[in-house]
Amino acid sequence: MNVKAILSPEDVARACADAMWKDDDASRGLGMKIVEIKPGQATLTMTVQPHMVNGQRIAHGGFIFTLADSAFAFACNSHNERAVAAQGNITFIRPGKLGDVLVATAREISRSGRSGLYDVRVTAGGAVIAEFRGHSRTIGGTWLPEPETDSKKK
Repeated sequence: MNVKAILSPEDVARACADAMWKDDDASRGLGMKIVEIKPGQATLTMTVQPHMVNGQRIAHGGFIFTLADSAFAFACNSHNERAVAAQGNITFIRPGKLGDVLVATAREISRSGRSGLYDVRVTAGGAVIAEFRGHSRTIGGTWLPEPETDSKKK
């Protein structure tokens, strides 16, 4: 029996996010929060803290990239197939500032075979500060255990 046959796609996406989140020390350690999870979509937030600003006193691009990458990861793992980034790139449009609440919204553009393509928009106060594009690759395995069938219980 397939777990997808007994859970809605939204429930699968949320359960996959919960399974990932419990071991995601990087995202949790940076203060990220999951705002929304749907199949092929994820929205995460992160507040720019003092240790995240560079010598110009703006958000270090690596932290903005990390937030976008985390939103991408939750979106591409929302179908109960383990996936990793094959490639990711970002264009910085405006600086993030100390205290800004950054919002990264990831959406699936396409998924075929083992490959996926995702766009992530990062905003602060409604203004777009970065655009990220990620390419995913499934690696085998699932986030959710397959439920026991009657034949497995015997």
